[in-house]
Amino acid sequence: MFVGGLLQKSIQRNFCLYRNMVLNELLPPKHVRRMTVLDREQFRQTVSLPVLDLSNIQIHSAMPHLKKLTLKIRKLKPVQLTETGQKKLLLQPMAVKTWDGIPVAVQDLGITEDRLTWEEYELTYDNWSTEEILKSVLPEDQEALSAFSRIGHIIHLNLKDHLLPYKTLIGEVLLDKEPHCRTVINKSQTIDNTYRNFQFELLCGDSDFKATVRENGIEFEFDFSTVYWNPRLSTEHERIVKLLRHGDVLYDVFAGVGPFSVPVGKSKCTVLANDLNPESFKWLQANIRRNKVTNYVSAFNKDGREFICNEIKNDLVSRWRNNEPKDYKIHITMNLPAMAVEFLNCFCGLLSDIDEEAHPIYPLVHVYCFAKGENTSDIARKLVEDNLGQELGDNLDGIYFVRNVAPNKDMYRVSFHLTREILTAKKIQKRSKSPSPDVNVDAKKICIS
Repeated sequence: MFVGGLLQKSIQRNFCLYRNMVLNELLPPKHVRRMTVLDREQFRQTVSLPVLDLSNIQIHSAMPHLKKLTLKIRKLKPVQLTETGQKKLLLQPMAVKTWDGIPVAVQDLGITEDRLTWEEYELTYDNWSTEEILKSVLPEDQEALSAFSRIGHIIHLNLKDHLLPYKTLIGEVLLDKEPHCRTVINKSQTIDNTYRNFQFELLCGDSDFKATVRENGIEFEFDFSTVYWNPRLSTEHERIVKLLRHGDVLYDVFAGVGPFSVPVGKSKCTVLANDLNPESFKWLQANIRRNKVTNYVSAFNKDGREFICNEIKNDLVSRWRNNEPKDYKIHITMNLPAMAVEFLNCFCGLLSDIDEEAHPIYPLVHVYCFAKGENTSDIARKLVEDNLGQELGDNLDGIYFVRNVAPNKDMYRVSFHLTREILTAKKIQKRSKSPSPDVNVDAKKICIS
């Protein structure tokens, strides 16, 4: 689960549920501001609440009229039953300040003014949501925690510098409040290594990074400390999967642990999936077995260029030379946005040695890239064209916005059809060692100079 620019869905629900908590006395006490070491006892405070005695009254008759007035605070039941059998309903102090705040329809049920009293209740750390706790602690004049990712039992943070003094407290609050959370980590540096993972710091909880996640109906398992997984891309994975139909073919150049390949295999498509990272390859194989798609998905552990120039070429040539009806489509995914465009020149002249008698199917390529600046969609297109050495023209299927990565930096998918001209063209001289997907390199800096 991921929240980009928003708090996690559970927090959103909590905020809506407890939106009546607008009075200062119903919020965490002011003295917890800028607390860096979590002291749960410091959140304890006594508040005065309006209480309506509903003894000897059929509650189902009164509640339709009192529903909007009922106090909603987590772990505090609005209907209280005393030892003597008295039924009491806790009301919102903002809405009910005097007897006049009680609806006439409720008064007509025989409830008299003396049944409305004010009683003291103790609120504790447990009564507030993640958002309310963090909002009360973190500095008011700086940006609060606004996003985090959920990968199975792991919560993954990317804290800004001004929040680092509060990192342990933030981790403990999340561990306390978020369901099924056992591990909280903070990203400690950008993705700059050979493989598709990053360095992080364990803030609190178990040092167990083997996660099981469910995305678009498919279950994946992997070690989050050694592979790349981004829940922000769930919608994009689904978009691509829905493009393929039974019998289609997918070449997945930077497959990771299989978010494209495995669900496409579930659709009974033929898939050639590749990843350079040995750990990603291991978990890709495990997820292929886990989801019982071994008859459809073949896994490779190669450099992206080698995979294109050998596995993709050989499979494509075999299909071209097959005289059977070609009622299927071929797709190529290249989800390495930091530098996938640098691999596009592999397609230039890839099939220049194929005879003219072949029966071609021209694949649809989906290449991902980062574009920084203004008019980012134009930048994305130019990145692709520069690395192909020719304009896309009518071969362009579309330029699709995927997500905002940072201010003025966006991730795009450029989808275009390979053509005879591209596949037989002279390869432009631009070679680089195949890195792992999502190495943090600015897209502008990887253009052909």
